[in-house]
Amino acid sequence: MKQTTKIIAITGAESTGKSTLAKALATHYNVPFVPEFARSYVEQLHRSYTYDDVVLIAEKQVEQYKEMVLQQPSLIILDTWLLITKIWLDVVYGKVPAWIEETIKETHIDTFLVCDTDLPWVPDNVRENGGTDRENLQKTYIQELKKFQFSYHLIKGDYEERKNAAIQVISSLD
Repeated sequence: MKQTTKIIAITGAESTGKSTLAKALATHYNVPFVPEFARSYVEQLHRSYTYDDVVLIAEKQVEQYKEMVLQQPSLIILDTWLLITKIWLDVVYGKVPAWIEETIKETHIDTFLVCDTDLPWVPDNVRENGGTDRENLQKTYIQELKKFQFSYHLIKGDYEERKNAAIQVISSLD
């Protein structure tokens, strides 16, 4: 009998605990996760990122997704996904390569966990969107999930509450 991999993508505005949740879930389920590529890429640039950099980030996200799916684990946790990169391109540059939207439409994701903005925004050398920008981007992420008709669940609370809520959602997918 062929194994079916469940794929969970974690999304949400900056500084909402996406990476913390991804790591906690991967540990809880003892499965691999796809770490956020954008942050590590931008941190090592030593210059401002460009449109081409963000497109390269999108390409890498798709590559990482495909590599993980080929391994056929029972569960894959994605720390962010192409949807955020699409919005990043649109907000910063006003243009998105057509292949990104097509890839989003064609990609199998069982559900998205949207980390709420109820955690305080913590600035760092990569984050750009605190305050009202953060809230507006959060609304945009949810609008895009609805546009693409993805299943999603809003995950709130402190880190432990988020982890427990996410586990409940994932358990309900079985």
